[in-house]
Amino acid sequence: MEAVLARMRALDERLPERDGVAVFNRVYLTVTQTLHRRIEHGGFPAPRTAETLSVGFARRYLAAVETAAADGHRAVPACWRPLFQYRRHPGVRPLQYALAGINAHIGHDLALAVVSACHDLGCEPAALEADFDRVGDTLVALEEHIREELMPGPDLLEVADPLTHLVGAWSLERARAGAWAAARLLWALRGSPGLAEEFTESLDAGVGLVGRCLLTPTS
Repeated sequence: MEAVLARMRALDERLPERDGVAVFNRVYLTVTQTLHRRIEHGGFPAPRTAETLSVGFARRYLAAVETAAADGHRAVPACWRPLFQYRRHPGVRPLQYALAGINAHIGHDLALAVVSACHDLGCEPAALEADFDRVGDTLVALEEHIREELMPGPDLLEVADPLTHLVGAWSLERARAGAWAAARLLWALRGSPGLAEEFTESLDAGVGLVGRCLLTPTS
């Protein structure tokens, strides 16, 4: 966990403050630090399981960052492409960047991280459900804080009306439920690699479409 935290902190120091990836990175760094503290202080009954899931989850985001830096935004998974493509758009607000990143990471990466953790730990998804729920509870608790911190204040209400409508249409709870269902389906398809790949590509594209909608310029 310390290694992924160090990479996120390095990104936080290197990226411009208003860069869309930097906005998401700050949010995700806070989430990962919170998870790390909870694991260290006994917040998870099976610390090794929780850490395996959390670290594998974080590495998928960091891999997208590295791929974009090396090969450009078109090379990253479809779910991440909108965030990297529009990361400097003047009409996109910080809250949109944060939610687009969370959408990509929860909607796509989390399902794949669960499946990878099951392979690494030699267990079924059901064995990870309690840790999955605890990770999700941490994310949900932080989502409200993120919205409050990044949503424009009352003095900008007229400008923010389209933003309020846009971000209100997305739900972390629904994204988390979808990720769990996708993970279970992918695990069930592990004996049919062609079908699993087809489903993963479809999941990636669908999450990317939602991300593009979340990044609709509002000013």
